[in-house]
Amino acid sequence: MTTRLLLISDTHIPGRARCLPDAVLHQADAADLVIHAGDWVSASVLDELEQHAPVLGVYGNNDGADLRARLPEIARRTIDGVPFAVVHETGPSDRREMRMDAAFPGIDVLVFGHSHIPWDTTTPQGMRLLNPGSPTDRRRQPVHTMMTAEVADNRIQNVRLIAL
Repeated sequence: MTTRLLLISDTHIPGRARCLPDAVLHQADAADLVIHAGDWVSASVLDELEQHAPVLGVYGNNDGADLRARLPEIARRTIDGVPFAVVHETGPSDRREMRMDAAFPGIDVLVFGHSHIPWDTTTPQGMRLLNPGSPTDRRRQPVHTMMTAEVADNRIQNVRLIAL
């Protein structure tokens, strides 16, 4: 069995965009699970994504009490045998891999956001660190981004950064 994932973060709606891009909604329709790493800003984004696929998400530093009441700061779920964690912020990029190994023992994949900078590395202990960037607020990046991935055979595979 293969589980298809859509990874997004930092949607900042309505501050940075009025709504989710059609490409995000199309990928959500194709996904078995949407993972959102925080900074939704509006709970309507969570409501909308839940109409397309199940959602695993966390709140970010720009999210208010309404989202904090519905979402955890850190989410953990085993997906087809692969332990995942989701968090908004991981701190500076310097030594991130070592810090996340210490902070998330036993996790195979950590999805995070906050920086709006796509990231895909593997820690010394083998944890995959994924930041999908932002589909609505590219900041200093050349394009808006999101990621897709699959979980099958007890591993994450086919991780793809998608430019919007």
